[in-house]
Amino acid sequence: MNLKINKIDEFVYEIPSDSHRLMKVPARFFADKNQLEILQKDGSLQQLINVATLPGIVNYSLAMPDIHQGYGFPIGGVAAFDANDGIISPGGVGYDINCGIRLNITNFSKSEIQKELKKIVDEVYSTVPLGAGKGALVSISKKEFEILVQSGMKWAVENNFATSSDKDAVEDKGELPVQSLSGVSQKAFERGITEIGSLGSGNHFIEIAYVNKIYDNELAQKLGLFLNQVVIWIHTGSRGYGHQICSDFARDYQAVSKKYGIELVDRGLACAPFSSEEGQKYYAAMNSAANFAFVNRQLIANTIKKIFEKHLKKIKPLEFYLLYDLAHNIAKLEKHNINGKERKVVVHRKGATRAYPSTKLTDRFKGIGQPVLVPGSMGTSSYLLVAQERSLDLSFGSSCHGAGRTMSRSQAKKSISGNALKEELESKGIYIKTPSLSSLAEEAPEAYKDVEVVVNVVQQLEIAKPLAKMKPIAVIKG
Repeated sequence: MNLKINKIDEFVYEIPSDSHRLMKVPARFFADKNQLEILQKDGSLQQLINVATLPGIVNYSLAMPDIHQGYGFPIGGVAAFDANDGIISPGGVGYDINCGIRLNITNFSKSEIQKELKKIVDEVYSTVPLGAGKGALVSISKKEFEILVQSGMKWAVENNFATSSDKDAVEDKGELPVQSLSGVSQKAFERGITEIGSLGSGNHFIEIAYVNKIYDNELAQKLGLFLNQVVIWIHTGSRGYGHQICSDFARDYQAVSKKYGIELVDRGLACAPFSSEEGQKYYAAMNSAANFAFVNRQLIANTIKKIFEKHLKKIKPLEFYLLYDLAHNIAKLEKHNINGKERKVVVHRKGATRAYPSTKLTDRFKGIGQPVLVPGSMGTSSYLLVAQERSLDLSFGSSCHGAGRTMSRSQAKKSISGNALKEELESKGIYIKTPSLSSLAEEAPEAYKDVEVVVNVVQQLEIAKPLAKMKPIAVIKG
């Protein structure tokens, strides 16, 4: 690929808006200079250019340092569209709506749970539904399911699966607005109702880790963190419910795009004006899937909490708190300063995390900054960051969401032995449970970028700063 790439700053690069006849704004991306060669090996930068051709886009199409090729929009992509004149696109959110991550913390240290670790992991593995297809932690009626997807974490609290404190530690309190479920197909309902409280497959995981390093002791204390503390990461999304919603709208929007005279350079960019009836139908359906995902992660966490209590009660009473839960596949209606004026924009984050600084928050993180959760590749370090003020100027209040792939899943399966990887990780003291060794190979560290480099870029740009580094002691893969 022979692209004209201008260096704006040490970690900021831009493809000018004359690179394609339909580009309305430049395409900008954040990267370490050593990543440039990797970035040009897949189609992610071309996808970033394509996003810049969509109606109503403001400032630039944008990508985080964990960028890699996706469907329509690149993964790691961020784009803001004017709420009045712009669009909403299923491809800008992805098939796993509100694929997201949560971080629960405990009052136990690594050494205190070591003897019980395998028993805990084995029971979590046998209790939480894993892999593709059906499997649920709760059984409810369709009417109750509709209430769940409309009220999100409120439903979890009212049904004793969560506390009000849990709800307060979820992005937007885990309750996004759903005006109507008219855009949700019967097939989506059928898939969703059988998968409430399930991990799924792919890159979804449950990880038990410990705090390996703290970068700011004062902030860490405020959030209840300490060295060698046992923490739990849960990475999953809206399962078949969200996938079906995206599939339905991505198909239907091919004709909708033509109806509104929107020229698409890639069918994966199919979209509708946000203010249109079709746009509002997807927005409501997407939000319902996001609410499902927030509840899904909460149900898994609540199950893990009970298993921890069962195995650790002889040592001391368990304290199990949600530090934060956030989406990294979502489109949000937000207000941002665009060229000196506050405007309502629909910010698409696909494989990107909202990162609001303390000045934009009114909740418990007002004096701290929003937590930004960045899991590394399996077997490497993960990071808890806190958002900084420059995120609003540089990235519509957005940050990276992980390490970012360098190898497709099929490539990883061909070149990496799942069994050898399992042995390697266990030799490092990481206990692995998975129903599929081939799916384990798909998520090997070699298939991903170095998370340290990705985190360094957002730190140097003052988008978010590291608060704690965490290392795994057990991983459950779907």
